[in-house]
Order: sequence, then structure tokens, then C-alpha cells
Amino acid sequence: MLTRSESAQPDGGTFAVQPGQVVRLADVVGEPISAAALAGLVTDTTAGATVTFSGDVRDHDHGRVVQRLEYEAHPSAAQVLADVAADVAARYDVIALAVVHRVGPLAIGDCALAAAVSAAHRGEAFAACTALVDEVKARIPVWKHQYFDDGTDEWVNCA
Repeated sequence: MLTRSESAQPDGGTFAVQPGQVVRLADVVGEPISAAALAGLVTDTTAGATVTFSGDVRDHDHGRVVQRLEYEAHPSAAQVLADVAADVAARYDVIALAVVHRVGPLAIGDCALAAAVSAAHRGEAFAACTALVDEVKARIPVWKHQYFDDGTDEWVNCA
């Protein structure tokens, strides 16, 4: 689970998760992640709402049975994710947010994208979390390789 107070940067360095900052964590990692762990990072006594999102690997896609998948990321993916998080934080009245995308091999049920947003009110928390997930999916250079039960495979989100 992602519970650490430091996170790897693309250049191999680390940065500390700063509780006073709006963007508490934005990273691309190769280890298991969870929305519950991120919720703990955005907890604040001024928050009246915390909204989480867990994008989990499902066992089907367009009528085909998925056995497993792998995510690959461009070296800029962590920076793009940080930029998306900063953009959303600047546009919404949120207290804190955190977002992580997993790469590497994932099994059915594993979390691929986790997000958490806290705000004073539920409407703003829901809106910001929705925007965060939608923009990550639209902008991050991460590609999904799906493997099906019939022996075929396909890449998704490849231009």
C-alpha cells in the first residue's frame, strides 16, 4: 500500500509529502496503491467532505474477458500528473488532493488509478475529484496493454 511520506521523482530523487500543501501527492509508481491510503493524506479538520476514486482493473472490456494488464508510462508521466493535480487544485476550492497512477503488471481487482480530494463542502470535493480523474485520463502519457482469455492482446490509449 502507498503509505510512505516520500515519493520517487522521475530523476531518482525524492520529495517529502507536505501536509500544508494543497497537492499532497502526485506520482506514478510501480507498487500497489489504494484510494484509502490517499484519503489519509488529504485528511484535514477543516474538511467537511473527502471524496475518493479507485480505478480498478476489471475482468472484461467490450465483451471480451480480460485476464490481466500492464501499464507503461512515458518518462514525463509523473510530471504530467503533477501538472494536472496543480491545475485542478488551482481551479477548485479544495483543501487537499492526492493522485497516483500505477504502472507495471496488474491483476484483476488491482487499483490502477487512485485519487482523493478534501474540501469544506461535498459539491466542491465531488467536482474536483471528477475533474482530477477525467484530466488524468485525458492527459497522462500512460498506456494500457490488455491480455484476453482468447490469447489475444491490445494496447489502449496509444496514438
